[in-house]
Formats: sequence, structure tokens, C-alpha cells
Amino acid sequence: MNSIIGERYRIVKKIGTGGMADVYLALDTVLNREVALKVLRGDLSHDPVALLRFQREANAASGLNHQSIVEVYDVGEDEGQHYIVMEMIRGTTLKQLVHRRGALDKYESVAIMQQLASALQHAHAAHVIHRDIKPQNILVKDDGTVKITDFGIALAGDAIQLTKSDSVLGSVHYMAPECSRGEGAGEQSDVYSLGVVFYELLTGDVPYRGETPVEIAMKHMREPFPSVMKFNPTLPNSIANIIARATHKNRTHRYANMKEFVEDLDTCLLESRADEPLWEATMESDDGTKLIEKLNGVTETLPNQSKPKKKRKMIVGASLLALVIIIFSIWMIFAPKKPSDIEIPDLAGLSVSEAKEHLANLGLNYAPSYLYEISDKYEDGKLIGTKPEKGTKVLKGDQIKLIVSQGKIYTVEDFTGKSVNDVKAILSDKNINIKTTSEYSSSVPTGHIIRQEGLMPGDKIKPEQRYDIVLVVSSDKELVLPGDLIGKSIADAKAQLEGLGVEVTTSELPTQNLSISELNSLSYGTVIRSNPMPGSYYIQNSGNSVTLYYYSESSRPKEEADEKEEKPSEPEEKPDGSNDREA
Repeated sequence: MNSIIGERYRIVKKIGTGGMADVYLALDTVLNREVALKVLRGDLSHDPVALLRFQREANAASGLNHQSIVEVYDVGEDEGQHYIVMEMIRGTTLKQLVHRRGALDKYESVAIMQQLASALQHAHAAHVIHRDIKPQNILVKDDGTVKITDFGIALAGDAIQLTKSDSVLGSVHYMAPECSRGEGAGEQSDVYSLGVVFYELLTGDVPYRGETPVEIAMKHMREPFPSVMKFNPTLPNSIANIIARATHKNRTHRYANMKEFVEDLDTCLLESRADEPLWEATMESDDGTKLIEKLNGVTETLPNQSKPKKKRKMIVGASLLALVIIIFSIWMIFAPKKPSDIEIPDLAGLSVSEAKEHLANLGLNYAPSYLYEISDKYEDGKLIGTKPEKGTKVLKGDQIKLIVSQGKIYTVEDFTGKSVNDVKAILSDKNINIKTTSEYSSSVPTGHIIRQEGLMPGDKIKPEQRYDIVLVVSSDKELVLPGDLIGKSIADAKAQLEGLGVEVTTSELPTQNLSISELNSLSYGTVIRSNPMPGSYYIQNSGNSVTLYYYSESSRPKEEADEKEEKPSEPEEKPDGSNDREA
């Protein structure tokens, strides 16, 4: 195993092993974040079925975007190693949680189920069937929220079947009867598995035990599903009814889709549903076996009887039904009236504390945990709505679930050329870790962005996730001034400095107080001194420049002709030795 995968992901340590792949904790060296790296085992890299399953997991999960589904960041191959890069979850599996704590209370169980059902509703809307829903494939974060993972045998709506045995892949303790029979899996197969998970959350155990997987699968197909009420009779009838419907042997009697499952979960803790009639039905499994199931777990077999006995039984049954109707009518007239219905108000846009106050004033309670969703309309921390939704009639004391905004999905801008301070202000309310690095640019003003790394223009970021961005900022030119400036011509020295990106000014030195002899000793048109001095450390910014000092050629003294004219000339000597002065 290479220590670096895909020239980007540095392996830290192995954190898990599955039937097909090993899972590693890795560091994304580009975005500087921890990721979970799932690598197909080397011995399976040439197995077409295993490879197709692995690729199908990547394709199925990468197309999903839900807060309760583990996010896939990247998929690739490196020197024959196929890998999937996923969100790193710090926590435990739901199986480990139940094993450690035993049965969970109804509030925590329903809160978990709402997240799972919502996630599967999203997956099914994308035509992805998970087919292996079980507590081992559900991760529980440290904050109590859950995420579904391992879409290794997920099936897209238009996908082909890999092999005949592939249709019965998954965990037999949670597998729908039709899958155990080798029939195709559909949305209602996930419904069944989720119903089994709900049962396990409330009881701390799976519904069936057996010596072999075949024995357990047969119980799922033939035996009545045990009632959760046997384990905990204090549970509301609504919860027992949800499990009974979700785990029906015949898929046509289950919830038609996850949307129905979600809606039933959203109201199951209302006081008005606590004593609803227990679900009872004569059912026929998909393979034609007739069963009469009651929620108390009793299954009765109806013996063959003669026609007269059947007729008498029908008469007795009709009489009993009439009696029940009469008793119910009397009860409706004389029974104590329940408190009047309360209509759930529209709480959208309020803060959580404001929403709680509104509910309390109406005599309603709020659930201890919230549902979080991304919203394009409501800012982070504001209410999107409630479950049940606004306008629903409930009873005093009922518990209302608050749906809280996590903020909007943010599309990363192109920050090139913008002030780094302005960009920091733009990103200040985003969950983004900003790193800056400096670089000189002759075309980008100091303090403005040359380029960005990590998060690129057009990237979509979710408010609940942490991201890193690197801003490369144009900085001042930093250098050491050349040491050979003194004595160079002004033109040459200026050209040398400007070639280094230094702004240059020149200053003519005064000569009016110098004598002729001093003037004659000067060097004109060359650098006499500079400020800063040659060899100094220098930062070029908008307020800095190097000043070169020199004596101008115009200050050079004229020829000494004027001085010569002032002196008397010597008389010209004649041939005889006399001169004009002697004459």
C-alpha cells in the first residue's frame, strides 16, 4: 500500500476492514482535512463482479446529497488500486451503540428513525435502493446525528443484476422476505429493513434468532413478526403499528414508499395517536402463505369447517360487530371530552428560542432534538418549519419537532483581483478556514488576491461542513539594494533599479555655496549617494522609492577664459630684444 494515494491522500492508519475493502484514515493534503479512504482489496481488483460492486457503491453514493448520508468526495484509481474518498465520521456504529446501551427510549429511537427514513427517501428519489440497511451500516456522530454508509450493494433503478447470488447479498437479520427468496429488491425492501432496525432500537435485539442464516431467513418469510409491545407494553400503539406495517410479509401491505414512512414517524409521538387501534390484518405473504397476525404476536390457524358452521360464525360475527358499533356510539356521547384541538402556528423565520416560547404559550411541547436542513430562504439558526407542519390540529401537551435551517449552500466566487480584506469579510460567516500566503506580482495591486487554491470558483459548500481555502495575496517587493550604485551614471543606476521593480526618484544636489576649486573637483551626472543606502534591505510599496542624488552637468563651471581676460598680456618682444612697452 502506497503512503500517498492519488498524489493527494496521505494514509494515516487503517481503521476498518470489510468483505471487499479496507478503510483508512487519511489526510487530504490539498484541503488539509481528514477523510475516510476506502480501498478495494488487491486480490479483488481483477474480479469483475467485486470491481463492479465497488464502482456501483461510488456511483450510487456520489450522486446523493443529504445530511444523513455519508458524503463521497472523490473516486479514483492509483496504480491499480481503486479507492473511494468519503467524509470522515468521528463516532460509532448504531449496532455498537445498541450493544453498549441496550434498548433506547422512544424519543431517541424516533429521532434516529426520522433521520434514516428521510435519507432513504432522498436516495429513493434518486432511484437508488440501498438493499443492506442495518445498524452496522449506520454511523452515529458524537452529536447524536446519524449517517447511512456502505452503498456497496445499492441498486440503481436502471442497473443490471450482477449475479444471481447478488440479489441475496446483505444481512439476513434485516433482509426482506422477497430478497431472501432471490426476488428483486425495491423501495419496500428498504422499508422492511428499516422497520427491523426500529424494532431493534426499541428492544435491543433482532426479531429472529437461528442456528444458520437459512433458518433466520425462513423465519422472516414464514413466522409472524414479533410484537414490540411484548418487550415494552408502555410504548404508544402508533409505534407498534409503524413496525407492524413496515415489516409486513407481503410488500404490497407495507408503506408504498419512504415518504409515507416519514409522515407516519413525524406524528407517532403525538398524544392523540398513543391509543389508536392496534393494527390487525389477515395477510398473505408474497409466496401465497396465509397468515393472521396480531400485534400481540399470536398466530392462529383456521381449521376447515363445514358450511353450516361457517354460516353460524358469520351471524355471530355480524352480531358482535353491531354490538361494538353500539358501544362505541354510547362511548362517544358520554365519554369525557379531550381538550380542544390546537392548530400548529407558522413558526418559519423565528429563532429557536422564539419558536419554543410560541409553543409553550399554546400549551405544546417541543422535541429535545431538532431536524436540521439546508435552506435557500432562511438563515442559519432560523426555523424552516415544524413536524407536524403548520396548520395541523394537535392536542395540548403534544410534542412538536422543530426544523432548523443550517443556512444556504454557498457557491464559491472567483476572488482573483479582490482585496483580501474584502474576501475575508465575505467568508467570515461561512464554515471556511482561510489561509493566506504572499507573493509578489507586478500586475496585481498589493493586498489583492493573485489566485485561490483549495476551494475554486463554482464549488458548492455546505454550511455544516468545514472547508479550507488558500488565498495567494500580492505583496510588496522585498529585496536588497545593489551595492554598486555609487559612481554609476544616473541613467544606468536608474535603469538597474527599475529593472528590479524599484520605484526611483532623482534629486540634484545644490552647488551655489561651493568655490570654483570645489566645483572643479566634483563628478557630474553620476550617483553621489542614495537613500536608502546601497546594500540596504528595501520593501517596495506604493509609498516607497529610492532617491539617487547627483550633481547636474549644468552646475559644472565654465572654461577659465573669463579669468584669463582679466589678466594684462605680456608685451611682444622684437628681434632686437626691445618691446613696445620700452618704446
